[in-house]
Amino acid sequence: MQAMDRGEATTRVAIRALDAGGETAREDTIAVEEPMEIRVSSGPEGERRMRSVSVTMRTPGHDFELAVGFLRGEGLLTRRDQLVEIALCGPPPPGRAQSNIVRVTLAQDVELDLVKLQRNFYSTSSCGICGKASLDALDFEGYQAADPARLRVAAEVVHGMPAALRSAQEAFDLTGGLHAAGLFRADGTLDLCREDVGRHNAVDKLIGRRFLDGRLELADHILMVSGRVSFEILQKALSAGIPAIVAVGAPSSLAVELAERFSMTLIGFARDRRFNVYAGASRVVRGG
Repeated sequence: MQAMDRGEATTRVAIRALDAGGETAREDTIAVEEPMEIRVSSGPEGERRMRSVSVTMRTPGHDFELAVGFLRGEGLLTRRDQLVEIALCGPPPPGRAQSNIVRVTLAQDVELDLVKLQRNFYSTSSCGICGKASLDALDFEGYQAADPARLRVAAEVVHGMPAALRSAQEAFDLTGGLHAAGLFRADGTLDLCREDVGRHNAVDKLIGRRFLDGRLELADHILMVSGRVSFEILQKALSAGIPAIVAVGAPSSLAVELAERFSMTLIGFARDRRFNVYAGASRVVRGG
């Protein structure tokens, strides 16, 4: 299920290009950024209610995946059979072919926990809630520590991951303005790549795709993101059972704390055939 095609991810604009030789009028390709609203329909037949649960700024494309990945990351979806339908609703915005509103219909026996959603929002936003409160909330939700013995990844594989992810970034080639998230196997095979103006959205699209396919067994996979890695990225990986995260950029302090608490492997600055291991070093092995 896919809400928009690749063509919606980019647009052309008129620019003035200046360099040492002078000025040229031409067109440039840029990434599209638009709001997307997620609405959830839940409750028993005859008592169903539609609620707006999130509005996010994203790059159009794979919108159904984004909605499902977001709900999975927030703990509002745990099993594929809880999901009845995904559809676009409402009129499209001016100049667009499709709506920016995604409606997710849950099974009758699924209770929409809005209190949980609100708590997660405050614990992951920069509103002054301390980092320890965020980590304790994850403990309370029953997240399990990753098995350190389940996955091993060779340093040489990590060295090759940035180039593999970069080669899959079709929209970035056109715009230079999109982040990417990739799902890798331990041997370095790239299973899936998604792009978006937001790193967290790209991760949600990956997880949403696997959830929709009924393939959310990811204990032997590695998540890679094209920029820095934050607490929110680690939380999404943890919710999907992904034990190892590789980032081209730097991790935040709370991302490192979360990785340590839940026995996850966290690698940063993976580029130019070097990287730093901030947590879970036992999974990284030298040699082939």
